[in-house]
Amino acid sequence: MKFQFQFEPVFAQLGIILQGALLTIELSAGAIVLGFVVAVLLSAVRAMGPRWAGWLVDAYVELLRNTPFVVQLFMVFFGLPELGIRLSATQAALLAMTLNLSAYATEIIRAGVESIHHSQLEAGYSLALTSRQVFQHVVLVPAVAKVWPALSSQFVLMMLASSITSFISVQEISGAAAVIESRSFRSIETYLVATAIYLGLALALKLILFTIGRFAFPRVSGLARVQTKGEAA
Repeated sequence: MKFQFQFEPVFAQLGIILQGALLTIELSAGAIVLGFVVAVLLSAVRAMGPRWAGWLVDAYVELLRNTPFVVQLFMVFFGLPELGIRLSATQAALLAMTLNLSAYATEIIRAGVESIHHSQLEAGYSLALTSRQVFQHVVLVPAVAKVWPALSSQFVLMMLASSITSFISVQEISGAAAVIESRSFRSIETYLVATAIYLGLALALKLILFTIGRFAFPRVSGLARVQTKGEAA
């Protein structure tokens, strides 16, 4: 029997999946901003805090990087109510995404921090800068610039991983696609449309992050060097 694509039943409910796409964007944007902020704070604690605080950061990073995201999501959504903390599915998804991303981003930033030569730190202290000022101006900005491409890739991966939040009934793209598939019984067509939307969002996010890196770190990041070579050619 010859299979025929029938997208009409899917397009008739396109509003549902577009609402899911909007929720995916909101969750991803929130997780990227909050996860990056938490990662910077943890990197500061690791760099300037007491040794025991650095060990706690290391334990946090290793715990979240070496356990499945879906388990972390279930722990937040089903585990926190046992402690009296009740979150909606969307709130739990945002918290789980933020925690997961912050762990990976902290480790990526660590690589950038370790690439800063010790002589640069000494130069900062010789100018009577405080430890906080040295970390902020001498260490953090160049470190983030050097690892921005890796951070950008992690941000995109987190956006794609938001599909897992459909397991707790979050109606993002995958959750919306499941609803449409159950109504239309057109599985292939439904998930082809969902795939196309994910691809479009991923490419758009990559472009946005590339542009941010290009203008935020014009002299330090690898993105600027790529641009310079392209202009020279």
